[in-house]
Amino acid sequence: MFMRTVSVLALLASSSLHARSCDLAIASNDQMQFDTATLEVPADCTEVTLTLTHTGTIDAKTMGHNWVLTATPAYRSVAIAGMKAGAENDYVPTDDARVIAHTKVVGGGEKTTVTFATSGLVAGGDYTFFCSFPGHWGAMKGKLVFG
Repeated sequence: MFMRTVSVLALLASSSLHARSCDLAIASNDQMQFDTATLEVPADCTEVTLTLTHTGTIDAKTMGHNWVLTATPAYRSVAIAGMKAGAENDYVPTDDARVIAHTKVVGGGEKTTVTFATSGLVAGGDYTFFCSFPGHWGAMKGKLVFG
């Protein structure tokens, strides 16, 4: 029993040594812009914590922003479904497997954070991040590069 416990603890310790949490930050403004068009995540990151900061002054009901991540082929249809989901769902379709990660909607001077596992990402895959607030997703988008 003692050897089994030691073996399990050694396995847990070795797997946590390979886990790497990475932090990303992105800002949005009142001109419907993100401050970067590309976010890069190294392949050895097992978890990402992204912080979205709205640097503008306009409230969330009028000029709110969120950050949504999908595979690129799904981004347009997810954005359209998000508009239908409404403000009460942060303009993100609920329980939609195409959504890899998303933040809540924030207004000027606010920030929000989301943490997500990279286990569903493929190195070299094609991923788009965007703001799904109605009318924003066409201009407020960029690429997430994993690998």
